[in-house]
Amino acid sequence: MNKRKVLVADKLSEEGIDLLKKELEVEVKTGLNEDELVKIIKDYDALIVRSATKVTRRIIENSRLKVIGRAGVGVDNIDVEAATERGILVVNAPFSNTIAACELTLGLMFSLVRNIPQANQSIKEGKWEKNKFLGLELYKKTLGVIGLGRIGREVAIRAKGLGMNVVGYDPYIAKSTAAQIKIKMANLDELLKVSDIITLHTPLTKDTYHLIDFREFEIMKKGVFIINCARGGIINERALYENLINQKVAGCALDVFENEPPEDNPLLKLPNVIATPHIGASTKEAQKMVSIEIAEEVINALKGEPVRSCVNALTNSLQKEYTI
Repeated sequence: MNKRKVLVADKLSEEGIDLLKKELEVEVKTGLNEDELVKIIKDYDALIVRSATKVTRRIIENSRLKVIGRAGVGVDNIDVEAATERGILVVNAPFSNTIAACELTLGLMFSLVRNIPQANQSIKEGKWEKNKFLGLELYKKTLGVIGLGRIGREVAIRAKGLGMNVVGYDPYIAKSTAAQIKIKMANLDELLKVSDIITLHTPLTKDTYHLIDFREFEIMKKGVFIINCARGGIINERALYENLINQKVAGCALDVFENEPPEDNPLLKLPNVIATPHIGASTKEAQKMVSIEIAEEVINALKGEPVRSCVNALTNSLQKEYTI
């Protein structure tokens, strides 16, 4: 009996590839554009991508796919609606990069309030500008966490360990969950009013697109710091730019952008902006774990066994049980 075939279209750690090879016929072809994928996708039962490959309706409608796997959390690069219409499971790997994304958020928070990147650059240029880089302490500052999923909760827990006051906003979280991590919940406007630092940890959806816009910046404290390690598009970048210029926002740290890579983005020219190239999940540990997690999900889906992380609810002969 021929093995089912899976196409790995973005880089995946060898541990995941090896696991796939035990059950499936695996081909790794990275850097393919939409036209190239359309030509070959009919040969595969499963497709695994990271964030680089866009799985469009056109690709999906020219396929015989049974499952699409996203090696990571966000599925905004996959047309989930088109996949659902054709009875294709979309699974992701939301558990493996939680700590990596959390720790990057904390690193960027320290970098913002202590001007670490700017001070590093200054001293490498032969300067000794000790008085220029007066910073702030995190102790007793109020951190507003927007989105209390796995990553947001881990950030909140660690922030409390730093002696920060933590306020959370998440319309979908149970009160019992907030009680477990002992943080105060608020509506979005209340959080914006009281926070010294705001960090975003929501998916990018129709509801969260430009969640932080001109109106929301007006509500914030003068001198607020903002961190986004979630998804570009949650913040209106034009509104962010204007509020950095007028110093309503003291500084921001961005790991994600609405368009990636962010070519000619004016935010990158501002001295009070720290930027990283979407490296929230880029640790050796996370890359290994996310590779194994998505491999297991795809194998289970093709075998008709339960998956842990299906992002589209549908009735499909492959899927006997959903744990969403």
